[in-house]
Amino acid sequence: MYKPDYAFEGQPATGETMAVAPGVAWLRMPLPFKLDHINLWLLDDGDGWTLVDTGIDSDDVRDAWQQIEQLRFADKPPKRLIVTHFHPDHVGLAGWLAERFDIPLWMPLGEWTQGRMHSLDTAETIGDSYRRFYKSAGFDETMLDAVEKRMGRYGQSISPIPAHFHRISHGDNIQVGDYHWRVIVGTGHAPEHACLYCEQLGVLISGDQVLPRISPNVSVWPQEPDANPLQQFLASLDNFRDLPEDSLVLPSHDWPFRGLHGRLDDLAGHHRDRLDETEGLCAEPATGVEVLRGLFKRELDNHQLFFAIGESLAHLHHLASEGRVERRVDGEGVYRFQRRRAA
Repeated sequence: MYKPDYAFEGQPATGETMAVAPGVAWLRMPLPFKLDHINLWLLDDGDGWTLVDTGIDSDDVRDAWQQIEQLRFADKPPKRLIVTHFHPDHVGLAGWLAERFDIPLWMPLGEWTQGRMHSLDTAETIGDSYRRFYKSAGFDETMLDAVEKRMGRYGQSISPIPAHFHRISHGDNIQVGDYHWRVIVGTGHAPEHACLYCEQLGVLISGDQVLPRISPNVSVWPQEPDANPLQQFLASLDNFRDLPEDSLVLPSHDWPFRGLHGRLDDLAGHHRDRLDETEGLCAEPATGVEVLRGLFKRELDNHQLFFAIGESLAHLHHLASEGRVERRVDGEGVYRFQRRRAA
């Protein structure tokens, strides 16, 4: 069984920093979920700093940034903000930080676009498509009530995303102080998730794409109801295969670690096992919710429910793309998936 080789025993307290490599500092901000933290990074940029990711928009995270400002930015102010992807814990304070320090936002086009789009969503503009999508997955009326409460919440978790940005793309090289950082894009968890690799330091800022213990959420969402994000995620793992095994990996959750190739293999193996388990749950026609209950044995809160149904559908859609299950819709608009019989 894979075990990450954690590189550090401690962690920075909220509002403080910890050096992890020359010119690279680690910040840790709170999150209001069971996954209760996010790791952020400061890169020494000569006469200033490049910030990587922001944390969610909340009073305690803003307070923590102001502590960092007093600790680190008096003589070396921020020069630039790089955001890996559009999820609120990564882009949540991008607008606030960009305005506070008058710095540009650097971000992949697909991530900036997704964030801007979701920030405009309201229950009125997305209600019908959300209800249709989750009903098709097998949600009952009680579960659909949770959908009503969730719609349009993205904009409440972020400060307004800047209306202009600098695009970064796969393969770009970004000069930060004395070091070059190569952009490596991963897909599946987000449309165009930017990771950053510095060959000189042997350091990979992996964001959510490669985490040491948990699998990044790979979900089908109402905006793209027929998507196959798991295929994208598994394929994009190969984008990291050319990096050294002993690279220091800086993830957005848990702790910095080494053992990159082993973790890539472990992630691929986890999803192969999960696909087999999902196929087995489709011996008889099954809805997405019925598969979810087979895959996730523990009790889920409303926040976890939506990630779980998205993950279940991602595995079902991947199986369908491989011809291992068939998807059929009933008269109520509910999809059921069944394992294909051997010829």
